[in-house]
Amino acid sequence: MRIWAVSDGRAGIENQALGLAEAIARRVRAEITTKRIHLRTPWSWLHPGFIPAPKQALAIGSDAIDPPYPDIFIGCGRASIPFAMGMREWSNHRTLVVQLQDPRVNPREFDIVAPPFHDALGGPNVVPIVGACHRVTPQRIAEEAGPLRDQLLAEQRPIYAVLIGGKSKRQTITARRARLMSDALARVKHASGGTLAVTLSRRTPQPARAAFAAHLAPHAALFYDPADGAGANPYFALLSAADAIFVTADSVNMATEAAATGKPIHVMPVDGGGGKLAAFHQSLEERGAARPFRLPLTSWAYTPLLETDRVAQAVLMALQARRQKAR
Repeated sequence: MRIWAVSDGRAGIENQALGLAEAIARRVRAEITTKRIHLRTPWSWLHPGFIPAPKQALAIGSDAIDPPYPDIFIGCGRASIPFAMGMREWSNHRTLVVQLQDPRVNPREFDIVAPPFHDALGGPNVVPIVGACHRVTPQRIAEEAGPLRDQLLAEQRPIYAVLIGGKSKRQTITARRARLMSDALARVKHASGGTLAVTLSRRTPQPARAAFAAHLAPHAALFYDPADGAGANPYFALLSAADAIFVTADSVNMATEAAATGKPIHVMPVDGGGGKLAAFHQSLEERGAARPFRLPLTSWAYTPLLETDRVAQAVLMALQARRQKAR
């Protein structure tokens, strides 16, 4: 079986498509090909549902969208939508087309659409999920945690993983917010006698980055800033070693990945409006995975959320039904 994971190549978008492709490949033998595409202007200015000849609109440096076409096309993000919409015709309906997130076009343009619940998209071929598809599994956490996991486990328990995001369309982390978070997390450490292990994001604004370095880093056994370019990303080691996880409220991906661990997630507020993100966090709360960060801390257990696996199963069932119908 051949699977294409198609996006504009941004890590947060590409990893959603790859996560689903890998979940399918855990169930059936499959060859995964990553396709990174961009539209040239003026086509990139248009709504992705109104690009009549997307192959002619590909920017230089994009991967080719040519035969032989895959058995399964997985698209994620705006750039992939016109190609997903054309794939059924190009492949003579042999390719099963899956679009992640809300494509903002009629879901019937695709075979399966997997948007987050908080987008409130419906339809007979819509498989809503909590958050987003991702590549984090218990197996991958164990494989990629590395020796840093053992170093963290040698520290005082409980171990708190702190995953800090940053600027998005509607949210950000100001220096003041970073100072408030730092002070609250320091209180958690000193009240529990535990250990803080912190990672920032490339999206963390510089003023917040400086505030975290000044006020949170002195209390942390590990403080990783990707902007420094020093050392390997400790993300999987943190997920593996943590007894509980703190996640800033701006990131759907980080919270969804953390929910795959079955460990308590404390959501830390950021600056900016709630909107759909508030609905997403509510869905995590309803499934027992997350709660707003409040002191004193509480602990709880829940069944890990493996939404990517659920979508993978739906895709394979749809593919099997199509093949049986073609016989």
